[in-house]
Amino acid sequence: MSSLFPALAGSPGERVALRFGDRTLTYRDLASAAGATAARIREAGRVAVWATPAPETAVAVVGALLAGVPAVPLNPKSGEKELGHIVSDSAPTTVLAAAGDDLPAVLAGPARLDVDLDGAPGHGGGSAPKDRAADGDPALVVYTSGTTGPPKGAVLSRRAVAVTLDALADAWQWTGADVLVHALPLFHVHGLVLGVLGPLRRGGTVRHLGRFTTEGVARELGDGATMLFGVPTMYHRIAEALPGDPALARALAGARLLVSGSAALPVHDHEQIAAATGRRVIERYGMTETLMLCSSRWTPPDPRPSVRADGEPRAGTVGVPLPGVELRLVEDDGTPLASYDGESVGEIQVRGPNLFTEYLNRPDATAAAFTADGWFRTGDMAVRDPDGYVRIVGRRATDLIKSGGYKIGAGEIENALLEHPGVREAAVTGEPDADLGERIVAWIVPADPQAPPAARELADHVAGRLAPHKRPRVVRLLDSLPRNDMGKIMKRALPRG
Repeated sequence: MSSLFPALAGSPGERVALRFGDRTLTYRDLASAAGATAARIREAGRVAVWATPAPETAVAVVGALLAGVPAVPLNPKSGEKELGHIVSDSAPTTVLAAAGDDLPAVLAGPARLDVDLDGAPGHGGGSAPKDRAADGDPALVVYTSGTTGPPKGAVLSRRAVAVTLDALADAWQWTGADVLVHALPLFHVHGLVLGVLGPLRRGGTVRHLGRFTTEGVARELGDGATMLFGVPTMYHRIAEALPGDPALARALAGARLLVSGSAALPVHDHEQIAAATGRRVIERYGMTETLMLCSSRWTPPDPRPSVRADGEPRAGTVGVPLPGVELRLVEDDGTPLASYDGESVGEIQVRGPNLFTEYLNRPDATAAAFTADGWFRTGDMAVRDPDGYVRIVGRRATDLIKSGGYKIGAGEIENALLEHPGVREAAVTGEPDADLGERIVAWIVPADPQAPPAARELADHVAGRLAPHKRPRVVRLLDSLPRNDMGKIMKRALPRG
């Protein structure tokens, strides 16, 4: 296959590839360091990567890909039990880490190899070796969040990585001239595949903030960066800071592309950012097993306010399927929806070269994840507009509520609740009800804990925006909502009623 990283071949130049704080690697530096790493692990089986937000993580993963060795990114914040399961299941022969990193005892088995950013003396004048693997060979084994059992290792092929990044490049007109800013963790698809491998495949630049701050975003976007990747909690902080931070507003206004993912971005945050900056945040949709499936397309802003660009971002949607992705919505019995009317809810099923190959060591789970004709069951529920735009309404397991004969997605109720000035955070679930089947429960973090909005007030607020049958029947107040590392609300961790 063609190289995953053309910019590392031949004679890499002095353009900056990676910047983590004050640590910078040019493409020549990266080719040397990743090439030296590749040479040291060429005969390894799988390699684990201690995925701290540091340049060593990027060098380790790129080195593994150059060597044709599957990389298993490890979350440094994982608990001992989860980490032990991942190491036992993936059986890496080597663990790559930055010198000085303290590794937990569960990683004592694999040989440790410290990543050297200086490369190796005499290593090819800075040129990286050619990729050795074939299209279908595994590139990464990324473990799922494990919300319904031990995490499963999704095996992602080199082809899946390449076609996903190329589809996003097409949708977003992403080129080597772009400079990406983000502060995402590097042990999952969003931060690692999109946020590091994406720019490197294009020949562009990654600037990693280490820790997210609105000051860091303003600084980097104000200093020539063109793109920002984030998750909804980050964009919510940006929206809250904008009224009192004109420098942040100017920096965002100058960005070419603002992208949010990993969870739905509330509509009111969309609108606040657009009003303050003139920039619409693009949402994209994907998951570990599928990489990216949908996105709005980027089009240059038109100075004429009456002009609506084809494919432009729409608040509350994740755009349209990317090139090469087949997507359908199905009923509970697997029958495809008869039509897309923007109201009917169905489970998303997908096919395409972007899909994972298998769950490592789990043929049973792999088989159960696909239909007989090869569609992957995502477990995500959505509606689709007649023109193809997709709106996610939640997970089948936690966000689909069947109440009074209606199928209701929790996501649209959460968005409606977040438009109420007395609501800071919101989550919606269903619980058994003898009359309705399930009743809608709203979990609210009030904007003012001393004066929370009344349950009736919130129910009327939702009913006025959506429909009466979508109003919450129960309101429970919390100090905060449980979230994972990506800012997703962990509904299974909510206290039982």
